[in-house]
Amino acid sequence: MKILPFVVRAAVVTLPLVASIAAHGEGDAARGKAVYESLCSGCHALDENRYGPAHRGVFGRKAGAAPDYSYSEALFSSKVTWSQESLDKWLADPGKFIPGAKMTISVPDAAERRDVIEYLKTQASAKAQ
Repeated sequence: MKILPFVVRAAVVTLPLVASIAAHGEGDAARGKAVYESLCSGCHALDENRYGPAHRGVFGRKAGAAPDYSYSEALFSSKVTWSQESLDKWLADPGKFIPGAKMTISVPDAAERRDVIEYLKTQASAKAQ
């Protein structure tokens, strides 16, 4: 029977596809917290505006809507709502996604972006107890 060579060929063809799907899956919030603290916390905090706006509750919020923060006109009028897709584009290249925005720092690594986004998803709009 020639089933074994067929099984081996099928595995060789499908394993890279499965690995690719897994690599593009959900991020890891714990890793995202570490990335956030190292790359984002110099300008942002969860519960207070700094050089950048507060991030608690950012996932699902309209861009330019954090209270008491002075946004660029470009971001304020963008009509973007922060979702997985929009945050990924924003973090990859803020100036390309919303030309005229103040933020110039990017997160070039796709896995780190997914992790940061996953972390931000865990930070609900109410302050954690």
